[in-house]
Amino acid sequence: MIPEVVVIDYGVGNLHSVQRALEHCGAKVLLTSDPERILAANRVILPGVGAFENAMQVLKNLDLVTAIRELPKREIPLLGICLGMQLLLDESEEFGVTSGLGLIPGRVVPVPSYTKLGVPQKIPHIGWSALMPSEEVSGWQNTLLQDVKSSEAVYFIHSYMASPNTHVHRIAECMYGEHKIAAVIGFEKVMGCQFHPEKSGEVGLKILKRFLQL
Repeated sequence: MIPEVVVIDYGVGNLHSVQRALEHCGAKVLLTSDPERILAANRVILPGVGAFENAMQVLKNLDLVTAIRELPKREIPLLGICLGMQLLLDESEEFGVTSGLGLIPGRVVPVPSYTKLGVPQKIPHIGWSALMPSEEVSGWQNTLLQDVKSSEAVYFIHSYMASPNTHVHRIAECMYGEHKIAAVIGFEKVMGCQFHPEKSGEVGLKILKRFLQL
């Protein structure tokens, strides 16, 4: 049976890169901004690049906020990618405080501009970083990363990062300047990747394939 997935098309994100990666994994992909089509989906991906406030405003303008918030109630798996992951949280500090979707308790904060040793580091965080389980997670069985090995690397590009209120919602982390950055978060069937799986080679494809099995 061919897995089906809806990718929310709200003009903010690398939609076609995500679509091609999913199709490479064998999925049937629908790009849409229709709330009814989204709520009828088997699984949904919320991509995103750019500023948090702008993205939330577009979602509101398209009347998508209510539909996205309804997905967990219907137990429809939802994956946020990069900015899409950040939108899942309660609020962001980017350009002032902006409310998010509130599906995972927490806030979005700046990536530290200094290492823990006080050395300036480049912002945004760009490049390949290794994934590692968070201290609160014993392993990745039955998660988005079930088929991924610890220390496998994925591709990041971001200036802000998720800070979930509950540490058990941090599934995986990476290190940047001795700081731990939430790389994958999850709460029930809502999950997010700070990195771009569609740009992360075979490791990213393994993650997308796993999502298509949910």
